[in-house]
Amino acid sequence: MTDGDRAALLVVDVQNDFCAGGALAVPQSDRVVPVLNEHIEEAVARGMTVYASRDWHPAVTDHFTPYGGTWPPHCVQGTHGACFHPGLHLPSAAILVTKGETPNSPGYSVFEGRTSDGTLFLMDLRTRGITHLYVGGLATDYCIRQSVLDALRAGVKVTVLEDAIAGVDLRPGDSARAMTEMREQGAHVAAGSDSLVPEATAENSARSASTRERPG
Repeated sequence: MTDGDRAALLVVDVQNDFCAGGALAVPQSDRVVPVLNEHIEEAVARGMTVYASRDWHPAVTDHFTPYGGTWPPHCVQGTHGACFHPGLHLPSAAILVTKGETPNSPGYSVFEGRTSDGTLFLMDLRTRGITHLYVGGLATDYCIRQSVLDALRAGVKVTVLEDAIAGVDLRPGDSARAMTEMREQGAHVAAGSDSLVPEATAENSARSASTRERPG
């Protein structure tokens, strides 16, 4: 990041129905959870905003196969399957972004979603001055891909946390193609403990300086 960038961590759709035993389980989804927890811990330590998106579908929607869609029913509003994975350690201050709430909304992109006060995700980013998203979660070839591409179109920098994502691969190779597309459109791809670049916002830097200068 360059000076003046303000970053946030976006955790995408780590819900029971997308994890092992769920209605639409993503292969290797459980591998992603502990890695995401490490990134969440690091983000919180660096004073970064943490967003968590969720699918929140009505029981009847053209997103589901019984009504002409592609997918089996999943993440239905108010059900266990729509809850976050119990092993995911979201901070209490995490900002929830809900998407796919209406019968004709697939909710592939977090940019379709709103925060709990009804603010569109992009507007919330703008309000907080966030210009760089670190993205992990599920699934690489659908909600990760679409959210990353929409972020880039909106002028938001993106780093995809490759060790913290997993794909559906409905068609073999979908995840690999999604990674290629995201890179070609300008996303940076990173993995490992150094993925979250340790550059603080000006506000956090000023706070740290003030703390250091305060007499003991």
